[in-house]
Amino acid sequence: MTAMRIATLKKRQDFLRVRAAGRKWAAPGLVLQAAPAPEAEAESGQVRVGYTASRRIGNAVARNRAKRRLRAAVAHVMPASAQCGSDYVVIARAATLTRPFDALIGDLSAALARVGARADNRAAEGRRQAAADRPHAAGPKAGDA
Repeated sequence: MTAMRIATLKKRQDFLRVRAAGRKWAAPGLVLQAAPAPEAEAESGQVRVGYTASRRIGNAVARNRAKRRLRAAVAHVMPASAQCGSDYVVIARAATLTRPFDALIGDLSAALARVGARADNRAAEGRRQAAADRPHAAGPKAGDA
């Protein structure tokens, strides 16, 4: 098995597209947003990830440290867990700087599962959708005796 290549999102337009897709999960150490990649990029079979840290995180030194920690977590988790042909935006939170690295990795893994981006989560998601599509057994209505 070859290692999945992780590219970096750099254009604002890509960040806005991922945000508009509406698939996101907030964990204590980070926020993960996900969207399918555009067709031209999806064919390459790579995962693209963007990193964001706002001024609420702290000064430039703190923001850069938070993004370095997020990059390290992504490099540790995403090659095995992310879905090819997807774009992700990882947003730093205040706890990103102080959270233990193992907990940060756990946050990212849980977030990937929650946005439906992990390969092992797709089967469970399909079962949930099938159950939601089945008509429910109708019980007695109000007034029926």
